[in-house]
Amino acid sequence: MHRTLIIEPNPRQRRPFFYLSGCLLPDSSLIYDINAEKLVLFIPPIDPEDVIWSGLPLSPGEALKHYDVDNVLPTTQVNDTLASIASFYRGNSTAFAIAGQVSSEIKFQGFSATNDSVLRDAIEKTRVVKDIYEIALLKKANDISAKAHIAAIKASKTADNERQIEGAFIATCIANGAREQAYHPIVACGENGATLHYGKNDGSLNDPSTNQRKRNVLIDAGGEYRTYCSDITRVFPLGGKFSTEARQIYEIVLRMQIECIAMLKEGVQWEEVHAHAHRVAINGLLDLGILRGSKDELFDRRISVAFFPHGLGHYLGMDTHDTGGNPNYDDKDSMFRYLRVRGRLPAGSVITVEPGIYFCRFIIEPFVSSPELNQYIDSDVLERYWSVGGVRIEDNIHVTEDGYENLTTAPKSIEEIEALAFPRCTHVFMWPM
Repeated sequence: MHRTLIIEPNPRQRRPFFYLSGCLLPDSSLIYDINAEKLVLFIPPIDPEDVIWSGLPLSPGEALKHYDVDNVLPTTQVNDTLASIASFYRGNSTAFAIAGQVSSEIKFQGFSATNDSVLRDAIEKTRVVKDIYEIALLKKANDISAKAHIAAIKASKTADNERQIEGAFIATCIANGAREQAYHPIVACGENGATLHYGKNDGSLNDPSTNQRKRNVLIDAGGEYRTYCSDITRVFPLGGKFSTEARQIYEIVLRMQIECIAMLKEGVQWEEVHAHAHRVAINGLLDLGILRGSKDELFDRRISVAFFPHGLGHYLGMDTHDTGGNPNYDDKDSMFRYLRVRGRLPAGSVITVEPGIYFCRFIIEPFVSSPELNQYIDSDVLERYWSVGGVRIEDNIHVTEDGYENLTTAPKSIEEIEALAFPRCTHVFMWPM
């Protein structure tokens, strides 16, 4: 039986279409004749009125040179091409499409069947493993975003609002070729960092009660390069130096991330990596006196979930939260419920590693007020850490057969971060007239 695939894009290119074609032209279509191994791209014909506003579009000849396809035709020939394929195979053929991604003008006349239920899943499973070109695009997105994170840290020296830091990040991405953001940036100052997906980005960097700068800024932001995403989180101090408490938490989170990244290679069980992050967090919080009790009991009672409530990471690619993770949000185990990835990691996948420790009153206070659980948290010690907000450190990791490749180049050591954040003094010399 012959099989034919047809996919169409929307203005923000649908990922299955782009994955198979590499084409960013809107209102285009794609047919792949599986038996003949022939990929045909269909692009809109020239519209004289549109040319006035937008200029000449790519011609079929130019598109054929630009994209890795076998032929390029105008979209007016999609139905004729489908009919010709169906006729060639004498009606003994199936057309595979994606539900909701084929316009009403497309007709499948002559095909013995049309299947719109399996193609999306097949492409999504394939997308988990990246080829060399995809890795190169992800590296480029990371390199641009690293420059933007550095610019954001430097901008904080004179900024008085979160949005000014966000503006510096976005401007640097655009200037370096990443016009789109992979997602709306998170720029969270002080206790705002305790909100995992904080999105207001309009808070003051100064504490009105003390008229002094708040402690930290958490920035979770990544540029998108040719539809491939980066997803990077960094935390830096306002004023150039981490406070004692913020530095302590940063060191724990950095240790969580470094040890978890070191575990990565083909076939590693992601749940085991996530569990290790919790054990490192428990050790660190015990050393600070925030937690008390035995390490195993704290782990078994899931006390660390109060401080690290989310999953360790997710697949990354053409989407920030990329396909193939197989999450189970119905899991009754609070430690694993919000994991976006379950199972063993294949070589060629790219995954974020983003441990964090947060001082979110909404999450922690139920533990403190619980007669059963409050024995594990020292409220007096905890009081010193609320103003830290949250610390999350996130890198993008390419999993290989024998280990990993870190695609993220943004600085993250305490020494590097403080050097970038430290305000430089400008000396002004005046001479008498």
